[in-house]
Amino acid sequence: MTLDLSHLSAGARLQAFESSEVRVRLVQEARWVSHERVQRVLDELEWRYLHPVCSRMPCLLLYGDSGIGKTMAIEKFLRMHPPTYDPREGLQKHSVLMVKMPTTPDERRFYVKLLTTLHAPFSPSERLAALEDIGMRLLRKIGLKMLVIDEAHQLLAGSYREQRRALNLLKGLTNELMIPVIAVGTEDALHAIQTDAQVASRFDPLHLARWSESDAFRNFIVTFAKQLPLRKASPFSDREMIRLVLASSGGITARATRLITRAAAEAIADGTECIDCARIDAMNARRLSDAA
Repeated sequence: MTLDLSHLSAGARLQAFESSEVRVRLVQEARWVSHERVQRVLDELEWRYLHPVCSRMPCLLLYGDSGIGKTMAIEKFLRMHPPTYDPREGLQKHSVLMVKMPTTPDERRFYVKLLTTLHAPFSPSERLAALEDIGMRLLRKIGLKMLVIDEAHQLLAGSYREQRRALNLLKGLTNELMIPVIAVGTEDALHAIQTDAQVASRFDPLHLARWSESDAFRNFIVTFAKQLPLRKASPFSDREMIRLVLASSGGITARATRLITRAAAEAIADGTECIDCARIDAMNARRLSDAA
């Protein structure tokens, strides 16, 4: 079978010869697509990662709507700095570590999450001071250079007193370890950190905003679509299509990519092998009907 697959990336061209069932599974897999805004995040993280040790390490607050791409950027950075095994110490080294903030901003729960993430042996019934001591000693031992705290907006989940203690925890981590701390969350995380002037002065805010109609958004969508093994070209570079995807997704990255991958799966299953505005409109109509 002779196919014109010039609209696809090299990897997707090979996948285009797979069966419909295999290709439907392939389009549903997570994929990394670089773009200008996420590259800026990676650059900011790398600058802090390489920063010389000093008494006031530069920290970062990465915030934006859920689904905008914050966690994917962090996961990409983690892949750029993977853990390594030290055979002499019999220990896995982590230069970058990500820990999720507990649903309640409680110091004990944070250290339990931290130690669980590191697969460290400990007793949850230990006193907070003991958990903190184990955690800090272990973080130094694994060679940590950067700590990422995801879901930082959970700082607002507790009482005022709990929020103050959680903010003091952030200050204490960067002071004690002398490493940059990266807080990641929604705009609520910005509000939480701004309630403490000392914490706010340490965390430079970086906002991942919703997409707007732009060349950057078009380039992102076109690049994303090139990775989907559809055997026919789709008009993703057309202004009408870009506007429709933008309106349908509200400018949220995850919604846009989910919309396109579902449309691609349908196009493969029904044999049309391309995505057009009519298909996106039909999917939106079904979504509104299901919500009614």
